[in-house]
Amino acid sequence: MLWEVDGKWVVQGAVDVDIGANPSAEGADEDEGVDDQTAKVVDIIDTFRLQEQPSFDKKQFITFMKRYIKLLTPKLEADKQEEFKKNIEGATKFLLSKLIDLQFFVGESMHDDSSLVFAYYKESATDPTFLYFAHGLKEVKC
Repeated sequence: MLWEVDGKWVVQGAVDVDIGANPSAEGADEDEGVDDQTAKVVDIIDTFRLQEQPSFDKKQFITFMKRYIKLLTPKLEADKQEEFKKNIEGATKFLLSKLIDLQFFVGESMHDDSSLVFAYYKESATDPTFLYFAHGLKEVKC
């Protein structure tokens, strides 16, 4: 029901390439190699241009889930619909148990009928873990 994907904090920005030249011998300033244009980002958020959403309380989350189930179910093939209906309650309960620790993200388009992507930090982890509804994903061949 839920796909778990490990995210990773990465440094984004200009890359300092050492070509073996001696800048001090060429009269360059000592601070020339410092790049203040770098930023630390989570790879999944950056790559897929996810937009963070305000967190939900329990009632709001249940309302979202009911709406999501209603919108997604007709889009699934018959066998997938049965599997989805059978297992969505367990996935919802799992997410409710972690609700206070979850961050919520949507795709760049921010469509109302889109799925949410959930992120949380596992115990003592420094990188986030992302959760996706497997049935809400489209397979794309690269």
